[in-house]
Amino acid sequence: MNSALQVELWTSWASMLRVYAAAHGLASEHHAVVEIGAEEIVLRVDTRWVRFTRDAMTSSAGKSQPFSLEVDGSVKIGAVAEEMDMAAEAVAREMLLPR
Repeated sequence: MNSALQVELWTSWASMLRVYAAAHGLASEHHAVVEIGAEEIVLRVDTRWVRFTRDAMTSSAGKSQPFSLEVDGSVKIGAVAEEMDMAAEAVAREMLLPR
């Protein structure tokens, strides 16, 4: 994947996380903060966090799994590939509306 496309996908992923974190925050007692850097994106909610790098997703719960942004604009977390917006919504929901 060329670097310009990688930057665009990274920026889009961060934006999607922000949008869905804000939306789910309306129904949560907590507020989400999305920290965006060139090498990592961190979504923080209260004392919990999930961190994305170009090849991994790790969390404060001790979980780690492969992560990748695909050329077609989808996101792969572990073995599951989804459209970027659906993946971002699921991550934000899990962080802000835990079961």
